[in-house]
Parts: sequence; structure tokens; C-alpha cells
Amino acid sequence: MYRMAWTDERMDDFAKHTDQRFDAVDQRFQQVDRRFDRVDADMRALRDEVKSGFAKIDERFSKLDEKFSKVDERFEAMQRLMLQSSVLVIVALIGLIATQV
Repeated sequence: MYRMAWTDERMDDFAKHTDQRFDAVDQRFQQVDRRFDRVDADMRALRDEVKSGFAKIDERFSKLDEKFSKVDERFEAMQRLMLQSSVLVIVALIGLIATQV
């Protein structure tokens, strides 16, 4: 069976090589961290944009509520007018029948 002997010089080379590899990994993680920072900033900007969009929608719904309130008032007025007209027609018919007898 083949057995390698680890001399001090080989151990130092291995440690140096391992340190270099970990430094490269650290650099990659720094790049990933920068990318995540950019993604976080984009998400914050998107969140602000969505909030402002919903604020505009809320404002438009408020205006629609006002318009629907006006339409409701007009329907109530029309219903009142129809009831009054119906009562007037009934009273007129009763008066006509009463004068014909």
C-alpha cells in the first residue's frame, strides 16, 4: 500500500493552498452579498411602487363610492317620485269615479 509522507513543507503548501481557496470562496460570497443587496434594494423600490399604486387605487375607489352615493340618491328620489305619482293617479281615479256616480 502506498503511503504519502507529509513533510512540514507539504503541510505549509497545503495550508497555503487551502487559504487561497477559502479566500476565493470569501470573494464569491462577497459578490453574492452585493447581489443580494441589489435585490433587496429592488424589492424595496418595488414595494414602494406597489404601495403608491394601491394608494392611487384607494383614491379612485373613494371617488367611485362618492359617485355610487349620488346614484343611490337619484334612485331614491326616482322611487319617491314614482310613489307620489302612483298616489296621485289613484286619488285622481277615485275622484273621477266619485264624480261619475
